[in-house]
Amino acid sequence: MADDDGRIRERRAATRASTKGFAAGLALVCLLGGGTWLYFVKGLYLLPEDMCDGTLERGTVVRVLPQVRAADAGSRVQGAGPDLAFYCHVNTSEGSYLDGRAQVLPVSREKWLKSSRGSGSADRVAHVSADGGIEAVAKLESRSARVYVPCEPPGVPSYNASADYGVVTEFSVSDDSKVTGAELRQILTDVAYRLSEHTYELAECGKGRDLPAELPRYEEGR
Repeated sequence: MADDDGRIRERRAATRASTKGFAAGLALVCLLGGGTWLYFVKGLYLLPEDMCDGTLERGTVVRVLPQVRAADAGSRVQGAGPDLAFYCHVNTSEGSYLDGRAQVLPVSREKWLKSSRGSGSADRVAHVSADGGIEAVAKLESRSARVYVPCEPPGVPSYNASADYGVVTEFSVSDDSKVTGAELRQILTDVAYRLSEHTYELAECGKGRDLPAELPRYEEGR
């Protein structure tokens, strides 16, 4: 009887040891698996919370681009006044990207709008206007958005003294974005407008004029 009790205790001890070993092994697998998952997706989450002089938020990047192992972001300013340009980018280890360029150019609102909207059924666009001659366009078949903000920069050369100037901005995304359609067009347009606002200030376009806090929304489904 004593032998039977001893064998029972031994089996129970072995079972407890086996259970503890399984639990420890499972925890290790989960830890390693989680670490592997983080290694391949952490890239976007390691970006700064705000990028490109505050015009692009990490949350927007995470919302738009697929998960990647590594990513970097940067911006630069080139020139001044009527020759100023501001560039913003996010590049990833998998080739995904976001890319923006805002430039002060001698182009009127009308000419820019005609060029950006295109013509014909192949150039269907979403388009909104805001007070002060501000325009935004996103072609339905493209992966970019464009914004025009009138600008009166200082230091315009005499040969262009009568020309209309504007901050001309384009913001685009790679083909593998997580969001598409109307949602993507709105996101790209909103970021393009923030780039425009920043460039507008850098180039001293204002003369005391305040820009709208945001652009009107595109119509549903556009």
